[in-house]
Amino acid sequence: MEWRDEGVVLAMRPHGESSAIVELFTPGHGRHLGVVRGGAGRRLAPVLQPGAQLSAVWKARLEDHLGAFAVEPLRSRLGHVMGDPAALAGLDAVTSLLAFALPERAPHPGLYARSVALLDLMGADGDWPLAYLRWEMALLEEMGFGLDLGRCAVTGARDDLVFVSPKSGRAVSRAGAGDWADRLLPLPPCLMGQGAALPGEIAGGLRLTGHFLSKWLAPALGDRPLPGARDPHNHLCLSDHRVV
Repeated sequence: MEWRDEGVVLAMRPHGESSAIVELFTPGHGRHLGVVRGGAGRRLAPVLQPGAQLSAVWKARLEDHLGAFAVEPLRSRLGHVMGDPAALAGLDAVTSLLAFALPERAPHPGLYARSVALLDLMGADGDWPLAYLRWEMALLEEMGFGLDLGRCAVTGARDDLVFVSPKSGRAVSRAGAGDWADRLLPLPPCLMGQGAALPGEIAGGLRLTGHFLSKWLAPALGDRPLPGARDPHNHLCLSDHRVV
């Protein structure tokens, strides 16, 4: 069995004396694991850092075997974000969430393209936190847990949508919320394409997506806790402020 693809490194762990087991997210073969001979050595270990983009050839005797990767570097990203704590936290969150959420060997080419575009923004564009927030929305959608923000769940109105139901994931208007407003999640205007994404709005958006990542996605995957890089109870630095 053999295939060639490109991929983003999600994780790497030592295997044996000098090899490494590498977890790649590829457009054509999804999240895929394989052994890289010499991957823990001085030459290849810097190439196999999370966020790096590689050209990979996977070979195995049988399709269901772990198999081995032969890799060539295409793009290194860690060096571009090392001096930016926010971008470094964002890269860690992206790779950790993909490793956590994606089923093994199931292609998600659209999410792959969106993830690569986001990783390219980090360290290069100051507006990437909003792209990250929208990426989390896209991840929920891809995994079957998309939010419905098109109209009010109570009145059917499309205007003045300012809340989201924590149970249904549907938008709620100010008028529709009524006395239940304090039990709903705020819907940041930036997620509706309204105005600039201020740090407080990014924080609110992360609380919103974090709720559904932990209450919907995690239980569907065996109720495993979210990775520490995106645990909603920990701090995630994605802007000039530390936000939860």
